[in-house]
Amino acid sequence: MTFRSSPVPPGVLTAGAVTFTVFAWASAFVSIRSAGAAYSPGALALGRLLAASLVLGVLLLIRRQGLPPREALRGILVSGVVWFCGYTIALNWGERLVDAGTASLLVNTGPILMALLAARLLGEALPPRLLAGIAVSFVGAVVVGLSMSSGQGGSTSLLGVVLCLLAAVAYATGVIAQKPALSYGTPLQITAYSCMTGAAVCLPFTGQLLDELPRAPASATLNMVYLGVVPTALAFTTWTYALARMPAGRLGATTYAVPAIVVLLSWALLAEVPAWLTLLGGALCLAGVAVSRYAPRTAGTPRAPAAPVDGAPLAPTKGDRP
Repeated sequence: MTFRSSPVPPGVLTAGAVTFTVFAWASAFVSIRSAGAAYSPGALALGRLLAASLVLGVLLLIRRQGLPPREALRGILVSGVVWFCGYTIALNWGERLVDAGTASLLVNTGPILMALLAARLLGEALPPRLLAGIAVSFVGAVVVGLSMSSGQGGSTSLLGVVLCLLAAVAYATGVIAQKPALSYGTPLQITAYSCMTGAAVCLPFTGQLLDELPRAPASATLNMVYLGVVPTALAFTTWTYALARMPAGRLGATTYAVPAIVVLLSWALLAEVPAWLTLLGGALCLAGVAVSRYAPRTAGTPRAPAAPVDGAPLAPTKGDRP
């Protein structure tokens, strides 16, 4: 196999993929608020996944990437059913029953579960710096959640709490299922066929989608399409690109930046001025991510190998196989 040299270092590409994913996923919370007012949880999930599947299918044709290897199918099926379908429906439903702050807090238990599952099932290490960063970010998420839940409009439902916790479990499970699959298929293949699997599982909601589509305002439908194109099709692809190149636990810790970015986006786009406690929590989230991502380089540390060309998967490493 031959490799082409890239003018952009692989580490910069990975960092860019992570940054895009985090910002795109943060923007999804703003879009879900608009689309969720007009579409039921299942219909919104189906519309989002159908839009994403269309974009990903076109990308597969452009990149001339066919079916994934058989060895990747188990990870694709688990990720598609549990993450793309289950997580999306649970989060859509949960955000109807609890306020945004509580939902953000509960879903942000996902990276903790992810790190623990990665250590148990994939053999990934749990270095003290990663654990410290997770702890700091989780405290920040708690502060953001409490500050956003303290308003007069805040409400909490036991069912909503359970649904958001299920979303967090589905999120962590889907990532751990994807990691071994990336040893065999490309990030685009894994993302596309996982998304198509999730869309297929959501097909029973077709009747609801067709019934709600004519009555929904254009802004809600555009937000549903945006959710499919950017936070799903594009951001999930950049996520799997980064997942193929770094440990799942460490990558999961970066998503703790999402609550902080949601606060900033709500401030800029919705004119929702955050309280000082919310800003403090956001700062803690970002600080925890910085701690978990920091890796002091020593003189004896070897340089990372160059990334493969054209989205080819990295060679399997210890702990990458189930």
